[in-house]
Amino acid sequence: MLELHTERLYLRPLNEADWPLFLRLHREPDTMRHVFDELPESEVRRGFEHRLPQWSPEAEHWLCLVMVDKASGCDVGVTGLRVLRPGHAEVGYLLLPQWHGKGLGSESLRAILAFAADKGLGSLEATVTDGNDGSCRLLEKCGFTLARRVPQAYLLRNTLHDDLIYTLDLRG
Repeated sequence: MLELHTERLYLRPLNEADWPLFLRLHREPDTMRHVFDELPESEVRRGFEHRLPQWSPEAEHWLCLVMVDKASGCDVGVTGLRVLRPGHAEVGYLLLPQWHGKGLGSESLRAILAFAADKGLGSLEATVTDGNDGSCRLLEKCGFTLARRVPQAYLLRNTLHDDLIYTLDLRG
């Protein structure tokens, strides 16, 4: 079974028992304010189930890992990646609000970066809704750079927002 470890986190594959965490993340206003408008539970469930099959670099679904705080045993959130084309993947993460600002997002993302490089991925990207300054700082802290802005690409709370596309070359 895939397991990643950092100084403070244990990352393990999402499983059926993680449905309450996944739903909570998607219902948490402080977590979702820059990500999605509230989704029907059936749509959240569909996204959850899409992430449950065993992952391989050839998979079309997200590798979704649950972040667990080693000291407390508490779930922190989820992180992972999805291969978009050979050698290139998208990364993402969602943390429960009580874990924001503690450096765990960047700690987990560094583990994902090492994992991606080990799997032969040469480049990564992340899409951030303009205004999500915390996520922008997290990506920059991990070496990502803003590659482009897609104007009015995403409808959130009845307002069009720009998408910020961050990239990272893992080859050097």
